[in-house]
Amino acid sequence: MPKFTRRSLLKTSLAGMAASQLLPHSLAANTPRKGRIRQSVSQWCYEKISIDELAKYAAQIGLRGVDLLKPEEYEIPRRYGLICTMGYAGGGEIKSALNRTENHAAIEQGFRTNIPKASKAGVPNVITFSGNRESMSDDEGARNTISGLNRVKKIAEDNGVTICLELLNSKRDHHDYMCDHTAWGVRVVSEVNSPNVKLLYDIYHMQIMEGDLIETIRQNIRWIGHFHTGGVPGRHELDNTQEVQWDGVMRAIADAGFKGYVAHEFVPAGDPLEGLRKAADLCDV
Repeated sequence: MPKFTRRSLLKTSLAGMAASQLLPHSLAANTPRKGRIRQSVSQWCYEKISIDELAKYAAQIGLRGVDLLKPEEYEIPRRYGLICTMGYAGGGEIKSALNRTENHAAIEQGFRTNIPKASKAGVPNVITFSGNRESMSDDEGARNTISGLNRVKKIAEDNGVTICLELLNSKRDHHDYMCDHTAWGVRVVSEVNSPNVKLLYDIYHMQIMEGDLIETIRQNIRWIGHFHTGGVPGRHELDNTQEVQWDGVMRAIADAGFKGYVAHEFVPAGDPLEGLRKAADLCDV
């Protein structure tokens, strides 16, 4: 099964054909949403579409924002009445981040520079990572990550921005990544114990690693600041070829009182905009 990551390009002929057909889409007036799930879309999955085009379409189908933008891109969604719902802000790389103390100074400097920019642009969340194990024990990595987050949490608190530590699978897409189970992530953010340090719970990744999505979300919702979606298997559209019952998961999130954002982070195998619209419809519970 092919792997898709944020560094992957949409190289298949199908993706290229779909991207070439984006502009002719006829868009209706803004689609009203129920509002129980505030939906967003991850920009990296649509590399052949400009941020402006994606934000315009997202607004018209009732989404609230665009995810995973760089500081120089934070303001773009505001042109269309949206926000950047999760920003990059110098929080390290997937393979090398908070579980190594030698990275803490650079991450702190990145956050000191970019979190105030995020706050000014209305960006509620910025992303960070644990880093890979590379033979480090999970306990040592947790202690280092807690230390690193304690070092930067006041920057987030002072600016009203939440730092989100992402849960990723180490089984298929990010081999050796340390923050690969909810329990490890919850240990870290609960010990940091800041309202501005939480988890980015990626439903795609956690279905691969541990399943039991609904009960895990219910038990740990206080530590979750953001969600990502993606079809399992394959990380494609949220449809009936996938093993996750998305409307059920969304009801659990809404019923738990979650007030943050759920961002779609799947790589389209078909028409990108049609797939996004269908995902928005499915998750509008």
